[in-house]
Amino acid sequence: MYSLIVSAKMNDIDPQAWLAHVLASIAQHPASRLDELLPWNWANVAERRKFAA
Repeated sequence: MYSLIVSAKMNDIDPQAWLAHVLASIAQHPASRLDELLPWNWANVAERRKFAA
């Protein structure tokens, strides 16, 4: 858990926001796409959503 929080910080992601999102969405998230929830991938998904809106 500590390494994931540090990884979020190293990727300029708010660890609390990232962890809250992961915990809220992991139950509905397909197991084949769990890599999208990792901090370095989550930033890319969040950026795409921001530009798509």
